[in-house]
Amino acid sequence: GGVSAITGVALLSFYSVVGGWILRYLLVSLTGPVTGGTAYLANPGAYFETISFGVEAAGFHLLFLSLTGLIVLGGVRRGIELGTKVMMPAVLALLVGMAAWVSTRTGAGAGYDFFLTFDLATIRADFFSILGPAAGQALFTLSVGAGTMITYASYLDEDRSLPFDGSVIALLNTGVGVLAGLVVFPLLFSQGIDPGSGGPGALFVGIAGAFAQLPGGELLAILFFGVVAFAALSSSISMLEIPVAVLVDEVGWSRRRAVGALLALIATTGTITAFQPGLFDFVAGTLVDLLLTGGLIAFLLFAGWVLGRDAVAEYATGAGPLATRFGTPWLLAVGVAIPLFLVFTLLTTFGVDARIGFWPTVGAAVVVVGAGIALIGLRRGRAAV
Repeated sequence: GGVSAITGVALLSFYSVVGGWILRYLLVSLTGPVTGGTAYLANPGAYFETISFGVEAAGFHLLFLSLTGLIVLGGVRRGIELGTKVMMPAVLALLVGMAAWVSTRTGAGAGYDFFLTFDLATIRADFFSILGPAAGQALFTLSVGAGTMITYASYLDEDRSLPFDGSVIALLNTGVGVLAGLVVFPLLFSQGIDPGSGGPGALFVGIAGAFAQLPGGELLAILFFGVVAFAALSSSISMLEIPVAVLVDEVGWSRRRAVGALLALIATTGTITAFQPGLFDFVAGTLVDLLLTGGLIAFLLFAGWVLGRDAVAEYATGAGPLATRFGTPWLLAVGVAIPLFLVFTLLTTFGVDARIGFWPTVGAAVVVVGAGIALIGLRRGRAAV
């Protein structure tokens, strides 16, 4: 619980800054036709450099964080569930409409090729450099290492099938991601804009540049940044709910007190991040990767070696006899195979394999996981005494 709470605070310390950028672009898009022009369309790169960090970035970070807090304050049903029931259908409807429109643009085919072409040669050549970011993206987008799925699963009825619900969430998440890609990349290529090397500013600079070249670009910008704002809020409320649930369930605080204290903390850490680009990059990259991956490894070892067969029984609830039949392989995967893979991925992310070689890195991963299992066994032995 403590690690998940820290991870949620760390995530929001940079994510609320990004959410502030989104709100600012949406506000400028809405007021542009009234004030005589949408400011960022004139020079997208220079505009983003001006507003991405500093006093105004901190102000919009606080605005985004306040909206997140208001939704979470309403609780799971009156706040989070109601908010996502409104936001997610709106996001999907707007994405489908924009994807259909983008498909009619000249040059969109190059974007589809860039996004959908499977290049096995590149994967083979740069496998280990791709592995870390890919795993990090999977953990971030599903918030698995942050404890979000565990937190929301605790609110489900006892007869719910966790394998089914988890599979649906993963498939829907992937589907929405693909749908977003079918909007962004064809739009960029249709305007001759290189997607670039990524980074937090790529969305704002590249997409704004595309809108600047399109007839009716201001209206499209309102729709696009409206979609992104809804999506960002739906993610941020999950990030805040994690530490709120820890304080409410494990510390005994009221929801109002927990939300207020966390908003004050994240307002402070996020404001500091909004003034420090280097700190922003560290939190959004290294720190979050460590917390997400480390948190998931710890949970997997706990599930595999402490909960054991109890976890299998919970996993099999509502899933039928097939889940029970795969109980032992599932335990081996959760308690050994996946932690080994995650530790290895984390080591390659920090370039350990480049310094000591592939097999020594595998050996180091085995040692780390083995030490974790031994520590769990030692603590269980002491508890039994």
